[in-house]
Amino acid sequence: MEACKGKIHPSAIRGIQAFNQKQYFEAHEELEIAWRAEKGALRHVYRGILQIGLAYYHILRGNYRGAVKMFTYSRYWLSPFPDICCGIQLGKLRQDALQSENTLLQLGEAKMSQFPLELFKPVLMEQSEE
Repeated sequence: MEACKGKIHPSAIRGIQAFNQKQYFEAHEELEIAWRAEKGALRHVYRGILQIGLAYYHILRGNYRGAVKMFTYSRYWLSPFPDICCGIQLGKLRQDALQSENTLLQLGEAKMSQFPLELFKPVLMEQSEE
């Protein structure tokens, strides 16, 4: 996919760093800047990552429906992309998000507080050679 050969927006890099530090609100803010600035298909990658972060944020805040909705949206935005896009390991991210979503669905809203937070995995990126 041609979009995956471009450069990552600086705000997306900051957003992914915040995501990996489990600062999901801050990740959302940075990824939204990148998403709004990007005019090509890569914007959907930023949006999908943003929504996985929001799902995790909703889990932390006890918002079951919000988390389920964000996992669903993220699948829609990320599904057209290859497993690695601009060095971002989307295949691993999708797999991790699906595991979190399935665990959340198995627990259900009533047992959401028992969600194992170790399922919140980082977004893996290949290091740039520049």
